[in-house]
Amino acid sequence: MRRKLALAAMLATTLTGCGMLPGQLAAGGGEEKQPVPTKEQTATKEQTATSEPPSGQPGTGAPAARTEELQAIASRKVKHDESDLRIDITGLKRQGKIATLTWTISNLATSDAAGDDWYVGANLGNDALDWTVAGVTLIDPVNGKRYRVARKGTGEDAACVCSRVNQRIKGGGSLEMYAVYGAPPADVTKLTVEFPDLGVFTDVPVS
Repeated sequence: MRRKLALAAMLATTLTGCGMLPGQLAAGGGEEKQPVPTKEQTATKEQTATSEPPSGQPGTGAPAARTEELQAIASRKVKHDESDLRIDITGLKRQGKIATLTWTISNLATSDAAGDDWYVGANLGNDALDWTVAGVTLIDPVNGKRYRVARKGTGEDAACVCSRVNQRIKGGGSLEMYAVYGAPPADVTKLTVEFPDLGVFTDVPVS
């Protein structure tokens, strides 16, 4: 009996030192605790991070740099309120039951003076006080269906799942925007994108 008790005490001590006591839960709702690295492991990781920086990782560069890296799948120049603009659609991606549209609007003015900026405001919204891009819609030309921006709820005041744009774009500057919709049927590979007051893009590929 004494031998069994001694063996049990030894096992309990070993498990406690490894952080594996029975019934103990991982912190953070499923997050796994990582072991504390040694000085040698830390030095190796820092050397790797310095010599091989990740490319295209969000948050690692200035917003302007990220905008330049985006590949446009459709682009056009438009004139609105005396401002010369360019709209670049950078993605229309289906993910399960939703589709996400991303685009960038650039102000082509060569001066960043106050008089050359373009106020987004309610130009892409549904009314004069809608400072979002909720007015941007997708049209399924095959099934004759229009998709409007998704909402966080069912009430009239439910917020859209999209960008808020109560700001100005200076000359030479640009602004990235997004909107989420219900996804079209799987056999629909191209959609029409309609921007209020800024025109229509046809045959935009769905990826």
